[in-house]
Amino acid sequence: MDLRLKGRTAFVVGSTAGLGLAIAKALGSEGANVVLTGRRAGVAEEEARSLPSAIGVELDLERPETVDAALMTARESFGEIDVLVLNGGGPVPGPASELTPERLEQATRTLLTAQVRLANAVLPAMRAASWGRILAIGSSGVQQPIPNLASSNIARAGLAGYLKTLANEVAADGVTVNMILPGRIATDRVAGLDARNAESAGVSVQEIQSQSERSIPAGRYGRAAEFADVAAFLCSDRASYVVGAQIRVDGGLIRAL
Repeated sequence: MDLRLKGRTAFVVGSTAGLGLAIAKALGSEGANVVLTGRRAGVAEEEARSLPSAIGVELDLERPETVDAALMTARESFGEIDVLVLNGGGPVPGPASELTPERLEQATRTLLTAQVRLANAVLPAMRAASWGRILAIGSSGVQQPIPNLASSNIARAGLAGYLKTLANEVAADGVTVNMILPGRIATDRVAGLDARNAESAGVSVQEIQSQSERSIPAGRYGRAAEFADVAAFLCSDRASYVVGAQIRVDGGLIRAL
């Protein structure tokens, strides 16, 4: 299926590794001009060289000046942004009973406030062109809070509320806003969480992984490329009537309808 993304410009936040990088590669393979971003500018530039039409730029969600500079560089290279993929690294794990205002503020700053800033920056041109795609990488914790990830559950739920509200406001302008929710996808972030849980429980990482796999109807962790394929569709011309949705890519992990 041709996703009709050739010539479109996609700005992918946090795309030097993991799910963000997988999405950047999927969009690049569909012919999009891709702007890879991350705190490690050198890594972003290196990954960009592997794609047909891409650049890599520094972007640190904790530093608004880098966000503005990255957007300017993207426009200078490819013109206005047609596709925005929002993404943010997971905050430090911890239970709700030990959550501090400072830790929650840090999580909302990167997972909510910075994401809204990015959306505000690209929306005017998208609405003027009557075409745009905003897709946020969320978490299964948006629909079913994940134990020991209190700050992530809270901040990502706030982002979900913002996106659903925004989706209804801009759909008539040809701009779709959606959220894609990963479950247990085999990334460095998930591997780190497994290692932390294993240490806390006093068991091996393999045991933690086996427990997780038994909780997933598909019986395994997902692959980043599988997740990225769904994301690329939601960013495409083909998904023009998908509005305000939360799409789970989790092997059936979340049991709710």
